[in-house]
Amino acid sequence: METVKQNVRLVMERLSFPESARAVFLNAIDRIAADPVAAAWLAHLIAQYDESEHCDYNRLLADSKALGEALDIHEYTMAMLLFLCFTERLRARYAERGLCEEVYWNSMADLRYKLEECRLVHGVVGSFVAPWFGGFFDLTRFALGRLQFEIIHTRKDFTVGGELLPANSPVINIHIPRTGTRLAHGEVLDAYRQAAAWFRAELGEHPTVFTCSSWLLFPWHLTVLAPTSNLAAFIGDFEIVESKDYANYHEVWRLFDCHYTGDPDALPQDSSLRRAYVDRIKSGLPTGSGRGFIRWNEEK
Repeated sequence: METVKQNVRLVMERLSFPESARAVFLNAIDRIAADPVAAAWLAHLIAQYDESEHCDYNRLLADSKALGEALDIHEYTMAMLLFLCFTERLRARYAERGLCEEVYWNSMADLRYKLEECRLVHGVVGSFVAPWFGGFFDLTRFALGRLQFEIIHTRKDFTVGGELLPANSPVINIHIPRTGTRLAHGEVLDAYRQAAAWFRAELGEHPTVFTCSSWLLFPWHLTVLAPTSNLAAFIGDFEIVESKDYANYHEVWRLFDCHYTGDPDALPQDSSLRRAYVDRIKSGLPTGSGRGFIRWNEEK
């Protein structure tokens, strides 16, 4: 267990975890190590990932939750700790496959982003969206520059750039991590280029097409954003093919870093977009999301 603790300490230092968060995770490991049954339990969970990246992450998280409950360690803390314990093996898998170590560290930075998100939304050290990490740890999702990418397959036919994109076509799915920095459009374009090269062999004879489904692509944003804003430029990259309204305001935590309690005036209003959302909620209008595609031109 001492080796596990040392590896976790090193990765937290490399990822610039706050000192207070590092202390919480290291204390959790010490509490687990002090109980032989708990230590064996955690070692068993780590061993399952050591054996194969294609493990049942939901099952492992359920077991880590039960382990945390036995020792009075918060579920979100245990969830993050579990993946911190997997990082050393993942790093070895990158090396075994000849994958760039810079991409490894860029991908693992998502642990820090989700740590900060959990602190803001729930006031807890850990992650409340830990199942999301599975895509990084099974080597299907990668952070390339400012964005994160993975291959998915379309569920129905779409027309993109005037051409048919048949159902079940492989496309590069985009995720926008909450880094706390601006979505500078130059960095976004560079990320597209990196992803187009990274997944070229996996796409085979299929065209390079990007897709994104996100609250950020909600078409209404273009009515309230300055045309020169980074988010407007990002939305403008896409051909928006569909949008949907949300039945309630549950998803606004992604913008406000807190859950909606029914009082719009209680939401932070320290940016123009947040203020626009508060006005929209007060008007009883829905929030929503959009899906868009980019048919990539290699000359971009």
